[in-house]
Amino acid sequence: MASAAEQLAANMSLSAFRTADELKKRIWFTLGALLVYRLGTYIPLPGIDPQALQAVFSQQQSGIVGMFNMFAGGAVGRMAIFALNIMPYITASIVIQLLSSTVPHLQQLKKEGETGRKQINQYTRYSTVLLATVQGYGIAVGLEGAEGVVVDPGGFFRTSAVITLVGGTVFLMWLGEQVTARGVGNGISLIIFAGIVAELPGALAGTLELGRQGALSTFIILALMIMVIAVIAFIVFMERAQRRLLVQYPKRQMGNKMMSGDNSHLPLKLNTAGVIPPIFASSLLLLPITVANFSGTDGTGSLGTLTALLGRGQPLYMAMYAAGIIFFCFFYTSIVFNPQDTADNLKRYGGFIPGIRPGPRTAEYIDRVLTRLTVVGALYLTLVCLLPEFLINAYNVPFYFGGTSLLIVVNVTMDTVGQVQGHLFAHQYEGLIKKSKLRGNRR
Repeated sequence: MASAAEQLAANMSLSAFRTADELKKRIWFTLGALLVYRLGTYIPLPGIDPQALQAVFSQQQSGIVGMFNMFAGGAVGRMAIFALNIMPYITASIVIQLLSSTVPHLQQLKKEGETGRKQINQYTRYSTVLLATVQGYGIAVGLEGAEGVVVDPGGFFRTSAVITLVGGTVFLMWLGEQVTARGVGNGISLIIFAGIVAELPGALAGTLELGRQGALSTFIILALMIMVIAVIAFIVFMERAQRRLLVQYPKRQMGNKMMSGDNSHLPLKLNTAGVIPPIFASSLLLLPITVANFSGTDGTGSLGTLTALLGRGQPLYMAMYAAGIIFFCFFYTSIVFNPQDTADNLKRYGGFIPGIRPGPRTAEYIDRVLTRLTVVGALYLTLVCLLPEFLINAYNVPFYFGGTSLLIVVNVTMDTVGQVQGHLFAHQYEGLIKKSKLRGNRR
C-alpha cells in the first residue's frame, strides 16, 4: 500500500507549473539576478591593461588563484568589478559563527530568535565590508607591483579599485540575499554555482583542444569523462544517504479524542553540512595569499614560498584543504543540528527512541550517532574534493572538473530542484489530496 507522500508524488505533474504563477516569478527573478551577476564578471576595473593582466594571470592560474577564478566565474582572470566575488562574505560568516560560539554577547543574540539573527547578520555584513576592503587594497597594491598591468599607478587607482571591488562584493551580498528571499534556492550558493557552470563549456572545449593538439591522449580524456560521471553519481548517492532513527509515540488523549500510537523516523543525513565545508576551507586558503599571487614576485621571499607551497597538488595545500574540510564538517554540523533541542522536542510531544530513556540519554544517543555519521561524511567530502585534484594536477586539465566544483554544482542543483518541488507541492496541495483520496476509494 502506497503512503500518502507517494500518492502525492504520483499525482505530481509538470502541467501544474503553468498555473504556478508565484513559482514562475521566483524562477524568473533568480535567472535575472544570475544574468546581472554574469554581466558584472565582464566589466573590468578602470586603469587595467588586459593583455598585461592576462600575461601575469597565466603564470599564477595553476595555483590557488585558479580556484579563486573558478569560484568567481572567470572574473579574477579578467579583473572585473566582481573579482572578489562573494568570498569575503563567506569568510565573514565563518568568523562570526566561530565567535558566536565563544563570545557571550553573540551567544545571547543566538538565543533571541529572529531579532538576534538579524543583528548577527548585520555584524556579518559589516565584517564583509571590512574584509573586502582589506582584500581589495591588497589586490590594488599587488596589481601595481605587477609590471605593466596598471596604466597609471598611484593613489587614485588604489582608491578607485578598492571602492569598485568592495562595491561589487556588497552588491553580490545583497543580490544573494534577494535571491534567497524572493527567488528559488540559496542565493550565495547559486552565485558560486553560476560562476562554475558558466565556465564549464570553455573548460570542456579547452580539454578537447588539448586532445586535438596531442597534449592529452584520447584515453586520458575518456577516463576523465568517466571519472566526472562516477564522481557525480557518487555525490548524488552520498547526499541522499541518511540514517533513520525509529521514533515511537504512545497512545495519548487529546481532549475527548484518543490518539493511537504511531511510529515515525528521525532522518539524519550522512552529510549534514552539505557543500559549506569545501567553500569555507577554500575561502580561508584564499585569504592570506591574495597579495602574493599578484605581487609580481620572482618566487623568493616568504610570499613566494607561501605561493609555491599552496600550489594545486602540493602537499601543504592538500593537507590544509583536507583539515579545513574536516573541521568545518563538524563545526557546521554542530551549528545546524542541536541534539539537545531535538531530544527536548521529542520528549515534549511524547516521542521516544526504543530502548533509550527520553531526555539527556536521547540527546547523547543522537549526538553519538550524528558524530559517527559526520566522520563518514567528512571522509566522503575529503575524498571527493582531493582525489580528483591529484589527477587534475598530474594531467594538467581544467579545475572545473575537480571534485570541489562538481560537489558544488550537484549539491546546489539538488537543493534548488528540491525547493522548486516544494513550491509545486504547496501550489497543488489541495488538488493532490483530493486525487489521492479518490484513488484510495477505487481500491
